[in-house]
Amino acid sequence: MGIKLLSIVLFLGLLIQFSRAATEKKTYIVHMSKSEMPTTYSLHSNWYDSCLKSVSDSAEMLYTYNTIIHGFSARLTEEEAESLRTQQGILSVFPEQVYTLHTTRTPLFLGIDKYDELIPDVSESTSSDVVIGVLDTGAWPESKSYDDKGMSPIPSNWKGECETSKDFISTSCNKKLIGARSFSKGYEATLGPIDESAESKSPRDDDGHGTHTSTTAAGSAIANASVFGYASGTARGMASRARVAVYKVCWKGGCFSPDILAAMEKAIEDGVHVLSLSLGGGNSEYYRDSVAIGAFTAMEKGILVSCSAGNAGPTPDSLSNVAPWITTVGAGTLDRDFPAYVSLGNGKNYSGVSLYYGKPLPDKMVEFVYAGNASTASNGNLCMTGTLIPEKVAGKIVFCDRGINARVAKGVVVKQAGGIGMVLANTAVNGEELVADAHLLPASGVGVKAADAIKSYLFSDPNPTATIMFAGTKLGVQPSPVVAAFSSRGPNTITPEILKPDLIAPGVNILAGWSGAIGPTGLASDTRRVEFNIISGTSMSCPHVSGLAGLLKAAHPEWSPAAIRSALMTTSYNSYKSGKPILDIATGNASTPFDHGAGHVDLIASLDPGLIYDLKTEDYLNFLCALDYTPAQIRSLAKSNFTCDPHKKYNVADLNYPSFGVNSYSTGSDGSTLVVFHTRTLTNVGSQGTYKVSSAITTTGPGKDAVKISIEPDSLTFTKMYEKLSYEVVFTTTTMPSGTNVFGRIEWSDGKHIVGSPVAVTWN
Repeated sequence: MGIKLLSIVLFLGLLIQFSRAATEKKTYIVHMSKSEMPTTYSLHSNWYDSCLKSVSDSAEMLYTYNTIIHGFSARLTEEEAESLRTQQGILSVFPEQVYTLHTTRTPLFLGIDKYDELIPDVSESTSSDVVIGVLDTGAWPESKSYDDKGMSPIPSNWKGECETSKDFISTSCNKKLIGARSFSKGYEATLGPIDESAESKSPRDDDGHGTHTSTTAAGSAIANASVFGYASGTARGMASRARVAVYKVCWKGGCFSPDILAAMEKAIEDGVHVLSLSLGGGNSEYYRDSVAIGAFTAMEKGILVSCSAGNAGPTPDSLSNVAPWITTVGAGTLDRDFPAYVSLGNGKNYSGVSLYYGKPLPDKMVEFVYAGNASTASNGNLCMTGTLIPEKVAGKIVFCDRGINARVAKGVVVKQAGGIGMVLANTAVNGEELVADAHLLPASGVGVKAADAIKSYLFSDPNPTATIMFAGTKLGVQPSPVVAAFSSRGPNTITPEILKPDLIAPGVNILAGWSGAIGPTGLASDTRRVEFNIISGTSMSCPHVSGLAGLLKAAHPEWSPAAIRSALMTTSYNSYKSGKPILDIATGNASTPFDHGAGHVDLIASLDPGLIYDLKTEDYLNFLCALDYTPAQIRSLAKSNFTCDPHKKYNVADLNYPSFGVNSYSTGSDGSTLVVFHTRTLTNVGSQGTYKVSSAITTTGPGKDAVKISIEPDSLTFTKMYEKLSYEVVFTTTTMPSGTNVFGRIEWSDGKHIVGSPVAVTWN
C-alpha cells in the first residue's frame, strides 16, 4: 500500500511539473516575412498583433521590430510559440538569449598622435560627423570624458535622442554625448521590474562598464587623468573628436536579446556609423544569434559592428561573435605595468602588479600564511567568503589562489578576517598574465612561476614572513604586446573556414572614464569614488577597434564596413621589431592566428593599406547559401526574398575574407592528399603598382611539411584606383592526426605596402 501511495504521489508530482512547464511563459523573438503580409492588413504592426492574439488572449508585445528584423518579441508559453511557428508568414520563433559583459597610454601605443599629420585633409568637422554607438550599461554623463568643449554643433542628420528621467535630465547629453537610450522590457519580462533603489531605470551607468567602453572608443582628451596616481597622463578615446551615443541594454541580471535587438534597431535608425558591443553569449547558428542578426542589418546600412571575442581564454573554441560581418576583437597588453614587489623573509623578491592606494604595510617583515592552511574548508586556498579562520590570519599577509570569486573580493575576505595584506597567485590557466586591481588592502598579483616559488617558501620555512612594496607606474615594458590569457581563442566553431578572432587590440589594464555610482573594484563595500578606472577584458579591446574604425571612417567615408575591417586586419602585425612572433602570455610561446587573428592592430598602417578585401551584402548572402541555409533562415538575417540559385555551386571558401581557414581531413596514415581552393579579390585603394605574393608556413612543429600553398597568379598589376583583380590559392594537405593545426601567412607587397593574411589549417 505504501509503494502504491508513493507511486501516486510521484505521478501527481510529474503531472504538476508538466503542467507548470506547459503554462510557464518565456520571451520569444518572432521573425515575420514582411512580403507575406495578407492584403487585409494595412500596417505590419496590425498583422503582428493579429498573429499574437491568435495564439494568446493575454500576451503583450515587448517590442516590434521594423529595421533590424521584421517581427516582434513577446512572452509566450512553449505551446503558444509552437502554434505561432505553424502560421503563414512566420520565419522563425526563437527563445531569447542572455548575453554577458566581457569584462592613458593606448593612443601613444597605437600611434594616434600621428593621425592628424598623416591625414591632414580630415577636418575637425569631418571627424566629428562620425557617431559611435555603444551598447552597454549606459553612461555617467558627468564624466569629464564626455566634455564637449570646442565641439561643433551636433550633425543635422542625427536622428537620435536623449531620454530624460529623474536622474538623467535633458542637459545630461551635449555635443559629445549626443544620444542616450535605455532598453529593459526584455529584462523585466523575465526577471521582473528593475529595482530602482539598486540601479537606475534610465541611461545612467551604475556599473561603470558602459562609461569605460564608450570613453575608450571616443572620449574627449582629459589632462591629468589617473587612478590614485597610477597611469597618470592625458586620457583620451581613440576617436576623441567623434560623437558618442549610448544604448543601455545591460542590467544587473544580464543583457537580454529582445533589448539588444531593439537597441540595435534604434541605433541604426538614429544614424550611427560604428556600433560597439562588448558583450557576448554562447555561440549558435547565425540566424539564431541576435547580435549576428542585428549586425547583418547594420552591415547592409554601411555600419561597422565591432564585438568583443570573449574572456574565456586560453581555452580553445571559446569565441563569441564569430559572424563574418562582425569585426571580432581579442585582447593584448600594453607596454605599461604597475609593479608591486613581494619580498620574502629568505631575501628573495618577486614582481607582481597592483593599483593599491592607502595605508602601507608596517615598515618590517610581516608574518605570512597560506590561506589553505588557515581554513577548515577544502577550497580555503581560494579565499572565498567565510572560509578563513580569523585567529590564523589576523595581522598577517595571506597567500590566496585565483579562481571562482573575483580577485578583489578575495582581498575583502582577507581584510574581514583580520589579514593586513594579500599575495594573489595565478594558476596555470592564467600563466604569467598580470591584471592590476585597485585592491582594498595592500596586495600584489603574481604570475604562476612566482606563485610556485613563493608557495614553496611558505611550505618549507617554519616562520615565513613577507612584505609588499608598490612601485607606481612603469612604462616601456617589453615584450609588448602579448596576447592576454583571458582572451578567447579560435577556431571558429560555427564556420571554421572564417578565421576568428579577426585581430587583437589593447585590453589589459586600460584607463578610461568611470561611473560615480560605484567604486573602482565594483564591490558594494568599496566606498571610494574615482573619475577614471583601470580594468581589463576584451570589453576594453573592442572599443579600441570601434574608435579606430571611426577614425578610418572619417579618413575614408566611402569605405564599406568590410573595407575598414580589411584595412585593420591586413596591416596588423604579428611579430615584434626583432622579428620574433608575438607571445601568448598563457603559454609563454609564440601566439597563433587562433590567438591573435591577423595580428595586433596598427592604426597608422591601416590608413594606407594599399589593397583591401571588400564585401557587399550579396557576398554574404552567397556565403549563407554555401552553409545550406534555408530560404527562411536566410530571410531571418537578410529580411529580403533572396533565394539561392539551385544551378550555382556555392563555396564558403569563396567569401572574400582577409584570412584563410582550411579544413583538412584525417583519414588514416596512407599519405593521401586533399586539395582545397580559395578565391579572393583585391581592390586597389592606393596608387598604381605591381604587387607580388609570398607565402610561408610559420608552424615549426608537427605538420609543417603537410601543407603546400600555391597562388595563381603570383603578381597583380593595378593601374587605377578601385580596380579589382582576383587570385586563387590552392592548399594541398597530406594526412595528419585529427586536431593537428598548421599556421601560415600570405602577403602581397608592392615594396611599400604589405597586405597580409593569416592562414590556419586544421585536420578533423
